[in-house]
Amino acid sequence: MPNPHDLYEYVSSAKLPTRFGEFRIHGFVEKQTQKEHIALSFGKWGPNDVLQIRIHSECLTGDALFSTKCDCGFQLEKALQNVVADSRGIILYLRQEGRGIGLINKIKAYQLQDQGFDTVEANNHLGFDADLRSYDICKFMLESLDVKNVYLMTNNPKKVRALEKLGVNILARHPIDHGMTKDNVGYLRTKTEKLGHHFDVAKLK
Repeated sequence: MPNPHDLYEYVSSAKLPTRFGEFRIHGFVEKQTQKEHIALSFGKWGPNDVLQIRIHSECLTGDALFSTKCDCGFQLEKALQNVVADSRGIILYLRQEGRGIGLINKIKAYQLQDQGFDTVEANNHLGFDADLRSYDICKFMLESLDVKNVYLMTNNPKKVRALEKLGVNILARHPIDHGMTKDNVGYLRTKTEKLGHHFDVAKLK
C-alpha cells in the first residue's frame, strides 16, 4: 500500500478571519495531479477528541455566486456556523466541481437541466457517471490535523462509507438538511431518489 506522504502533501497554513469567526486555512496537494484542496479548522482539540467535520465539494456557483439551483452554498454556510457553535471542527473543502466533472461540464449539465433533464440524467447524457468524486485524501488531511474521531455532517451515505473504508472513525452522522428553495426542490428530490441522500422527503413535497 502506498505511503500517503508519497501521494499527498500538507503545504502550509495561515489565519483566515471570516464573518463567522477566525479559522485557519490549510493547503494540501495531490502530488500526481497537482490538484489543490483546503481544510478550514476552528478551535483547538486533543488527539482523542471527537470533532464535527464536513467534507464539502467545491461548488463555485453555489459557494461563491450564491446560486439557489443547488443547496451547496447553504450547506457550507450552515457547516461553518455549526463548527463555530461547537467551538471546534473542520471543513474539508475538496476541489471537485460538479460531483467531479468540472466547472465547464457542469455548465453544460445546467443547460441540459434547463431542457428538463435532472442532474443525474444530465451527467449521464454528457458521458459521465452521476458522481465521480473521490474522498481518498480525506484521511491524510485529518491525520495531518491530528484528528482521529469525527461526527460527519452529511446527508450523503457515500461519504460515510468512503471514510469508513479509509479507516476514519465516524461516531455519528449529523444531517445537514439546509437550503431548500423553489429552484432546487427537484434537484434535492433527485439526490434523494437516485443518489441515496438522506433528506426529509416530506420537505420536498
